[in-house]
Amino acid sequence: MKYDKYDLLVAGTGPASTFFIKKYLSKARASVKVLVLERGDFYSHADRLKKRAGDTSHYKKAASKPRINNEERGWAYTIGFGGSSNCWYACTPRFLPSDFRMKTLYGVANDWPISYEELDPYYTEVEELMSISGPDETPFPRQGSYPLPPHILTTVDKVLNKKYGKLYISQPTGRASRPVNGRNACCASGVCGTCPVNAKFTIENSNIGVYEDPRVEVIYGAQVYSLELANNVVRKVNFIQEGKERQAEAEVFALGTHAIFNPHILLNSGDSNPFTGKGLGEQYGLQAVVYLDNMPNLGGSTWVTANGYMLYDGVHRKDHAACLMESSNSPEWIRVESGKWRNLISFRMIFEDLPMEQNFVSATPEDLLTPTTVFKGISSYTERAVDNMKIKLPEVLSCLPVEKIEYLKPFGSESHILGTTRMSADAKDGVVDKNLIHHQYRNLFVLGSGSFTTYSPANPTLTLSALSLYAADHAF
Repeated sequence: MKYDKYDLLVAGTGPASTFFIKKYLSKARASVKVLVLERGDFYSHADRLKKRAGDTSHYKKAASKPRINNEERGWAYTIGFGGSSNCWYACTPRFLPSDFRMKTLYGVANDWPISYEELDPYYTEVEELMSISGPDETPFPRQGSYPLPPHILTTVDKVLNKKYGKLYISQPTGRASRPVNGRNACCASGVCGTCPVNAKFTIENSNIGVYEDPRVEVIYGAQVYSLELANNVVRKVNFIQEGKERQAEAEVFALGTHAIFNPHILLNSGDSNPFTGKGLGEQYGLQAVVYLDNMPNLGGSTWVTANGYMLYDGVHRKDHAACLMESSNSPEWIRVESGKWRNLISFRMIFEDLPMEQNFVSATPEDLLTPTTVFKGISSYTERAVDNMKIKLPEVLSCLPVEKIEYLKPFGSESHILGTTRMSADAKDGVVDKNLIHHQYRNLFVLGSGSFTTYSPANPTLTLSALSLYAADHAF
């Protein structure tokens, strides 16, 4: 480390951390000192492609997932520079305004302490920084056009868009529809985990200048596992690097690992907030394969071509969860019958869920480096939504010549980890306030999707990134 003490210390280099640091730097003095501790290493896109292709790579420390005790869900994430921006599929719909007011509108769970209107300009800022491709009309309010034009819909998507208008749209996405900022246009191959043409937004290809800033120092291979607390203030972080115990001191701290490791660090530190680690969850996903009579599904310029909101919002949310439809354009979705190979469309039906105490992260007393997770299942609120969807979907698709709908086995995970440090107006309902500052430790930010008060069916990365910008803008 260059200094004995820093102004800001951040754990992690994923989107939550990176957008927080970016906004902080835009407001900070020229002499500010920022230390970033990254558990993994810099594992470049070029080397990831080599590994995927089975070629020899110069990268010697291929990232492996850290161990988690009792990992029933197979939670998906990557470590290393850029965090899960390296493995995400870059789906970036906004939440709806109603998602922030579930208690007020539907009597379900709690309202967020922040509103859609407050977050709106930060959504726009992230969309600009990520060069999002998206349509002019959306079911959520926004001003102006997206930075890039929308991806092209398939022939079947166009029929649904004609019927439902802004309730069925080209998906807003960080998969570029045109070459931009050193990224290529999406190749629609459906292998976005490691994008073969470098089209999707990642921290590595972002060109937003955070880690090139001379005020920022990055240390790799540094696993933060606890905080040193005194008089309700964080003084230092404890971390392991190359098998050695180390400490770093700062004025302000931010945890930006993810919603399993953030609460694990807090629990190891002695945080006694009853909500820390509680409500571990994500969305629930189910694939609906729709067979069509003499109607081929052709075209489309990306992996997920469209989002359908026909089963998302409304008074039904008093009884059962919202459902967001994703139209998949992956090459795997074909029929085997002669002459009918493209006569189908596949939808990923994604349901919101509720935070429940039965699902949680806990510390492992004998191993400070390894969290334990317990996930006992989804809520009855979500189960009722799945039943309702199966009743309603034939009517929703009545504009198509549907032969049959086949439902596949539910996905083991939606690859989104949510809710273990949830946001609330005060400490009796959650862990952090609307600025993502811990209710008790007022020089500690806890970033990322763990802060979500409730779990919209929309993908979380755009929202967690906007929250980081908001937090840094309002706290400094």
